[in-house]
Amino acid sequence: MQLISVIIPVYNHLPELKKALDSIKKQTYHNLEIIVVDDGSDEKVENKINKDEYPFDICIVRQENNGAPSARNKGFEMSKGEFVIFWDADIVGSREMLQKMHNVLTIHGEASYVYSDFCYGKRKMTAMKFDPEKLKKQNYIMTTSLIRRDDFLYFDESLERFQDWDLWLSMLEKDKIGIYIPETLFFAIPHKNGISSYLPAFAYKKPWRWLPKIRQKVKEYNEARKIVLEKHNIT
Repeated sequence: MQLISVIIPVYNHLPELKKALDSIKKQTYHNLEIIVVDDGSDEKVENKINKDEYPFDICIVRQENNGAPSARNKGFEMSKGEFVIFWDADIVGSREMLQKMHNVLTIHGEASYVYSDFCYGKRKMTAMKFDPEKLKKQNYIMTTSLIRRDDFLYFDESLERFQDWDLWLSMLEKDKIGIYIPETLFFAIPHKNGISSYLPAFAYKKPWRWLPKIRQKVKEYNEARKIVLEKHNIT
C-alpha cells in the first residue's frame, strides 16, 4: 500500500482542525502520514493536539505567518508519500475519500491528480469532467485533490488568490492532467476567512456586480483572475 502524505496548513481554527483530523482517522485507507503546518497561529497548534489519539504519525511544524501556499509548500518538502493531498483544516472527508481517489489514480496512470465534488456547508460545489480549454477559462478543481508526488509543481507564493488554479494551469503546460470523480467526497466547514468569500455566478453579472456589498469583491476577483491569465498567456 503506497504512502499518502496529508498536508494540513492551519492558521488558528483549532476546532476545525480537530474535526479534520478525526475524519482522517476514520479513513478506510490507512497508510498515511500527516503533516500539520502551523502558519503562526495565536496558540501553538502542537500544544493543542494529542497525537496519541490518532493511529498514524503526525508531524507538527510551526512557521511565521506567511500564508497557506507557503505552508503547503513547506509541508510538501517535509513529506515522503508517493501521493500528496493538501487537506485544509476546514475539510472533513468521507470515510472512503482517500481510498477512492487512490484507486482512480492507480487505474488511470495517465492522470497526475484526481478531484471530486464537495459541499461547502449546505451548498454542493460540483466540478466537471477534466477539460483543458474550460480550465483555461475557470477553475473547477478544488485544492483538496490527490496528486502524484513526482508531478507536483509547488504553489506560487507570490499570488494572493487562485494559487490552486495557477497550479493546475502550470501542470497542464507540462501535459499533466487531472481526472474527475463525480461524487461528493468531502465537506468544507464555513468560516469567515475561508471560501466563504465565494459569490454565486450571478453576482459577477450586470446589474448585481455593481451593488455596494458586491462591487469590491467582484473587482478584487477580476484583478486576481487577470494576474493568473496573464501569467499563463491566456487571452
